[in-house]
Amino acid sequence: MQYLVIAYDYEDALERRMEARPAHVKATQSLMKSGKIITACAMIEEEKMVGSTVITNFDTEEEFEAWLSNEPYVKGNVWNMEEIQIVDVKVMPKE
Repeated sequence: MQYLVIAYDYEDALERRMEARPAHVKATQSLMKSGKIITACAMIEEEKMVGSTVITNFDTEEEFEAWLSNEPYVKGNVWNMEEIQIVDVKVMPKE
């Protein structure tokens, strides 16, 4: 299941983001190595991180939901889950 996840932070989340960031980076890099996450980016506004985009490649909806519910930025109350966008996508193959 390939999805584009667009997740803005709560307005007051910068300190929580920085606390959760090491766990988020470690988990994301691990999932990138296994091909479950294709890419991830911090969204920047006025030189401040304000959210994230992630393109996922999970085998099932359940696997995607398990990742999302355990994502450090979700557990750390960084991403505003009421405003998160999840879009079905089909990533272009490299060749």
